[in-house]
Amino acid sequence: MTPLDRIDRTILEALQNNARLSNKALAAQVGLAPSSCLARVKRLETEGIIQGYRAELNVRSMGLGLQALIAVQLRQHVGEAFGNIGDHLRSLPETVAVYCLGGTTDFLVHVVCRDTEHLRVLTNQSFTNRPEVSRIETSLVFSFTRLGVPVDKGA
Repeated sequence: MTPLDRIDRTILEALQNNARLSNKALAAQVGLAPSSCLARVKRLETEGIIQGYRAELNVRSMGLGLQALIAVQLRQHVGEAFGNIGDHLRSLPETVAVYCLGGTTDFLVHVVCRDTEHLRVLTNQSFTNRPEVSRIETSLVFSFTRLGVPVDKGA
């Protein structure tokens, strides 16, 4: 992998802030010719530093007015249980993100639901009924802001 220089880091920061920037606008912002900028972006993609581009959706406008974080504690800490429940949690349509953790919480799952009834049904059917799960704790999310990865431009 090629070491990241200041221009690479500036490109990464700019694309995190607005992934829809045209190559021409991005090149102007970072001070490169469009062809050089495009070559750098392609390299960052090929090397897996840029893993993808996503649309950020307004969940409320989609009828999903409730967000929650569900802390999951497993009965047993064996590889098979982690794999099975991890696959299950990632497969749920309500799942936004799944974190596998060390400590008292084994998984932290960010979900979106229509309302509290939807959340109740989800937790009963997809969490507490699982044989791997010992306990869950649900916290409601009142606000959520997605931030980018910090890009150190000093390197």
